[in-house]
Formats: sequence, structure tokens, C-alpha cells
Amino acid sequence: MKKGIHPENYRTVLFYDSNAKTGFLIRSCATTTTTMKWTDGKEYPVFMCDTSSASHPFYTGQSRRIVSEGRVSEFSNRFASFGLKSK
Repeated sequence: MKKGIHPENYRTVLFYDSNAKTGFLIRSCATTTTTMKWTDGKEYPVFMCDTSSASHPFYTGQSRRIVSEGRVSEFSNRFASFGLKSK
């Protein structure tokens, strides 16, 4: 491997999935500003994730529930007059 092209700041980082309320430890050089105490009692830098394999529908087999009432009514209001010809 070439020298000087790989980051030197690898450390153990907690990647925490906020949707599934779970996390996993992995060595990474991701920049973080917050820390979190993990189940082993140690405090790790934490990188917050919205989706991981613990909450993604492909891995869990469950579909996500989306509040569609707001989207449908917004769509209806936006395109209610579409196709109407003015006199």
C-alpha cells in the first residue's frame, strides 16, 4: 500500500441508529463531536444514523409507516385545478 494516503485517526466509534434505538461499535475515522456511554460502561464518540440494518425495511421485512394524509391532501390541493380550462 502507498504510504501517507490512509488516515491515522482510527478509533472505536459507536454508530447509533436513532430509529431502532440500537448501535454497534466499529473502528472508524468518522468525525464526531458527541459521546455516548455504551452498555459496556465505556464512553465512545457517537455517530448518529437514521437508518441501519436494524431499521431498514429490506433487512427487517417490515414496511415503513408514513403519515400520508398530509402528503395526499397537499397533492390534491396543488393539482386540484390541473386540466381545468379557463373560460
